[in-house]
Amino acid sequence: MSTIHDPDMPGKSSLPEQTTWQEVQDSADFQALRRSFRRFVFPMTAAFLLWYFAYVLLAAYATEFFTIQVFGNVNVGILFGLGQFLSTAIITIAYVRWTGRNLDDQAAEIGSRVRQDEADR
Repeated sequence: MSTIHDPDMPGKSSLPEQTTWQEVQDSADFQALRRSFRRFVFPMTAAFLLWYFAYVLLAAYATEFFTIQVFGNVNVGILFGLGQFLSTAIITIAYVRWTGRNLDDQAAEIGSRVRQDEADR
């Protein structure tokens, strides 16, 4: 990493020059990308965790509810368990689609600028 030399202080250097990553991280475009990412990921994570802990707590403390037969040998607990797998798949599909519409173009633009800046250095 290079440093910026201060002409008023011979032999001394001021703060190190920012790395490309630090410059990108400080940019308004990257900050907007992070805000957009967080607006999707944090609420989705919170919703999934609530659903997951509800499943675990119901399995532990509402065993009579979970043993209710729905049809054949399938009970409420089995349906809730399968619901965990289904919700994970739905969240994954939603995330992939959402990033394709909202993040991929922004990330590609930032990436191309970084590659261009690195080539220019």
